[in-house]
Amino acid sequence: MKFITKNVLPLLLLSLVVSCGNDQASQNSAANKQSAMALPVVEVPTKTVTTFTNFPTSIEGVVSSEVRAKISGYITDVLVDEGQKVRKGQTLFRLETQAMNQDAAAAKANVNAAQVEVDKLIPLVEKNIISSVQLETAKAKLQQAKSAYNSIVSNIGYGTIKSPVDGYIGDIRLRKGSLVSPSNQMPLTTVSDISSVFAYFSMNEREYIDFIQNAKGNSKEDKIKNLPEVTLILANGSEYSEKGKIETINSQVNKQTGTISFRALFNNANGILNNGNSGTVKVPKVYENALVVPQIATFENQNNRFVYTLKKDSNNDTVAISKAIQIKGKSGNLYIVESGLEKGETIVVKGVGKLRDGTLVQPQKSDFDSISQPIKTEFQ
Repeated sequence: MKFITKNVLPLLLLSLVVSCGNDQASQNSAANKQSAMALPVVEVPTKTVTTFTNFPTSIEGVVSSEVRAKISGYITDVLVDEGQKVRKGQTLFRLETQAMNQDAAAAKANVNAAQVEVDKLIPLVEKNIISSVQLETAKAKLQQAKSAYNSIVSNIGYGTIKSPVDGYIGDIRLRKGSLVSPSNQMPLTTVSDISSVFAYFSMNEREYIDFIQNAKGNSKEDKIKNLPEVTLILANGSEYSEKGKIETINSQVNKQTGTISFRALFNNANGILNNGNSGTVKVPKVYENALVVPQIATFENQNNRFVYTLKKDSNNDTVAISKAIQIKGKSGNLYIVESGLEKGETIVVKGVGKLRDGTLVQPQKSDFDSISQPIKTEFQ
């Protein structure tokens, strides 16, 4: 009986210790669950998203034609006003041509005299009274007289200055009474066709190489054809109603600025855009099947971007662990992840500012799209 008691007693003590240990572990686990932070989490998805890069731009009409005088003279009439719409061939200015009219009358008289001389010599040549050489000389003088007359008449015509294209009148720099000549540095005005406009902008070499390499197509021409439409932001910050199309990319790098120029075409049937306007061109870049995370799910530390993923600790409790990620773009409220995460990984999306590595978390699964929606503000 004593032998049984001596063997049972240690077993009872061991059982009591294990029981107490289990109770303590259960209490600790319950305490951990109570102290764990309840935070929304999502699985990292892949999406097709678009980012935009902004470039300053200047606007010019598809045709911007300078109007200049072809002869010297005083302006007698200005028949249009700045901003007026004109048609090709419409008279814009008239120059004083009175002196040339007198010269034309004298030249016309010389033509008539030369014609009389030719008419007089023809029958004499036919009758072999004079040599045909005299007739040919007279004909040459007649042709010379006609050329001189036609030249003067042409110059008189140049005194009526007409629009070279359909478009809108720009600044009128010289008015009635001003002396103009072909050597003037400033044009009389500019006529711009702004039914469509060009938007000029530039990229540096690195931006250009990234841009053209990511464009679809085997040749540069194919890539330009496949480029997506671009958006124009006006000087007042509003978005222009028409989308534009990149038509040309310069083949040379500007040695002074180190940039490559682009030209996009925008329809301007409504006439809102004018020659000389400024703005911003937004060039899109499409990422297909890209890993994305909400911006609110990230935090920055020493110029690095992090998210909190979930992990089980030694007690099988869920804890938050920070993980560095590389960002390659931004679209709305989303970051496009280049590396650091895999599709399907679970991340904490709200309350990341309260977390530290090893913080206990009670995950609350949330809908990704509802989390990534932009936050509406009550005040602007």
